[in-house]
Amino acid sequence: MTRSSGVRRIILLTLGWEDLPKSWSVHGAPPEERLCEPVPGVLLECDGGWMLLDTGFNPALIRDPALHRRFHGRNHDIQAILPGPDEPLEEALDQVGIALGDISAVAVSHLHNDHAGGLRHFAGQAPIHAQRAELSYGLSDHPEPEHHGIFRVDFDDPNLDWRLADGDVQIAPGVTAVLTAGHTPGHQSFMVEIDQSAGGGGFVFAFDAADLAENIDMERPVGGFIGCEAEDTLEPIRRLKAIAAERGFRLLPGHDPVVWPAVTAELTDRWPRMDEP
Repeated sequence: MTRSSGVRRIILLTLGWEDLPKSWSVHGAPPEERLCEPVPGVLLECDGGWMLLDTGFNPALIRDPALHRRFHGRNHDIQAILPGPDEPLEEALDQVGIALGDISAVAVSHLHNDHAGGLRHFAGQAPIHAQRAELSYGLSDHPEPEHHGIFRVDFDDPNLDWRLADGDVQIAPGVTAVLTAGHTPGHQSFMVEIDQSAGGGGFVFAFDAADLAENIDMERPVGGFIGCEAEDTLEPIRRLKAIAAERGFRLLPGHDPVVWPAVTAELTDRWPRMDEP
């Protein structure tokens, strides 16, 4: 059997939404301007099974009144919105015909609560790829990371099988994690090459290195950053643009309310649900 050199299928997931000021995504945006941004997840069919990029919210921290006050309630500017009454990750997977147990590996762009809240599903079940600097920050200087929306309860579990990197690294055939620190100390984006048997080409998923198309097209700094200045977040954006241009891949922002649903529909047309012909 010939092994692929790239990813055979890409499925975009929407794991919830966040109603928030645009200034959280674009530094210097008018404070009164608000957006309802999708919470992203990406499924990649790789050799060996499905890889999941990012895991959405921990719904218990949103639905339970006491936990909400402790975690989400501290920032009244941001409203976390869940897609339904059950576990958002399981609901999203069910909608595309994939079971939670079908996921053989996970990679997390960073440890903010809207990206790492589903990691608990994979304790003792699948390896978790992250940058060493990100986990080190998330587990240090409590409660300072919590003030930045990184909730240790989501990922401080001895049963999580961390696979830590110190910079760019290939984490599966056709999947490369790209260090894009700035938004958080160990944020990583992902370059995904589609196997020739599936049509070729590829994508660069910026995640929160660039929330919106505006961050990329106009090179606007992101609104959230840790341990650096706003202007420092432009270097990762420019690096991702250069990688995408060199490979001829499309660069997708992480939370754009227009781009994300449009590309989700496009890829759904290209690759139907797993239980459809």
